[in-house]
Amino acid sequence: MQLTKTFPAEAFRDALESWSWLPLAGKVPVLATAFGDVILQDPDGYWFLDAAGGKLDKIASNRDELKAALSSPGGQNQYLLAGLAYAAETQGLILAESEVFDFTQPPVLGGQFVVENLQPKDFVVSLNISGQIHNQVRNLPPGTKISNIKIS
Repeated sequence: MQLTKTFPAEAFRDALESWSWLPLAGKVPVLATAFGDVILQDPDGYWFLDAAGGKLDKIASNRDELKAALSSPGGQNQYLLAGLAYAAETQGLILAESEVFDFTQPPVLGGQFVVENLQPKDFVVSLNISGQIHNQVRNLPPGTKISNIKIS
């Protein structure tokens, strides 16, 4: 199971288009996870775009810190969802080169982090839709009932 993936610059650009509400200016994508999260780099270090959580956090100041974070068991579970990725592979979910694992029901809309809620989906489509959903719900109070999401 490959826990990280690389994509062409155009794919990252198109996938990140709907995330413009986050401070992505000046950050360059360097790799994605098997779940479509993106690690970006800028002069200050490395940033983790959490596609399921809808947030951007600095995770390392330099390449060595990033490598250590992604190599540790805790980092692999936190950032790469390694246990879930391996479980998905065991259940027969295999990703094509352009695909990542996507949640059938996104966690932000009540979906669970379980294999039964996963499906392979094109990286660009998955991340772009996730950004659209997070943008629409990010200012709602916790517990708000969501009845309508628009995807373009």
